[in-house]
Amino acid sequence: MAQASSVKNLIFDLGGVILDLSVDHTLQSFSDLSGLEKKKVKELFISSPGFLEYEKGLIDDEEFRSFVRKLYNVTADDAALDASWNAMLRGIPQQKLDLLLSLKNKFNVYLLSNTNTIHLNYIHDKILLPHFQEKSLDRYFHKTYYSHLMKKRKPDADIFEQVLEENRLAPQETLFLDDNADNIAGAKALGIQTVHVVTPDVIMDYFND
Repeated sequence: MAQASSVKNLIFDLGGVILDLSVDHTLQSFSDLSGLEKKKVKELFISSPGFLEYEKGLIDDEEFRSFVRKLYNVTADDAALDASWNAMLRGIPQQKLDLLLSLKNKFNVYLLSNTNTIHLNYIHDKILLPHFQEKSLDRYFHKTYYSHLMKKRKPDADIFEQVLEENRLAPQETLFLDDNADNIAGAKALGIQTVHVVTPDVIMDYFND
């Protein structure tokens, strides 16, 4: 657990920390589209490099959709594929956005997300705009970082180093909050303080305490 008195900078993950996330919904949707058992869909999801390549911006939207069609042997149109891919994005609680705005008055607050264009567009157009009248997450952070734009992804050291260097952040004064254990380990290796977000309520409980 972090030593709160030394923390000046906060770096938040998005999915599973700020954004409610259920990968299971996407796995089920891909199963429905393909006719494959969800167990097989999950095995391919975990083992296939195309998903990671898309998060690093190494393939574009059309290449990603082609990859998914081939991987799961489906002929679904773009809209159906995107709907399945976005099914994991379950919304953002108002209280978490309120918390971020409050924290911005006390800390330097950053977002560092492994994401992709289709997801980010959905978050902007279907979650933020209709529910919060916001066009992006920019208002809630001093700066936002997205893996597909950086051509890097967590847990690799270079993505953390870029955020630290660009903003002149001392690792020991920086707290990183993420739901993925590998990402937490990547940050710890650079001397960054960490909080492993194991349930959606962790950040509310942590900062309220």
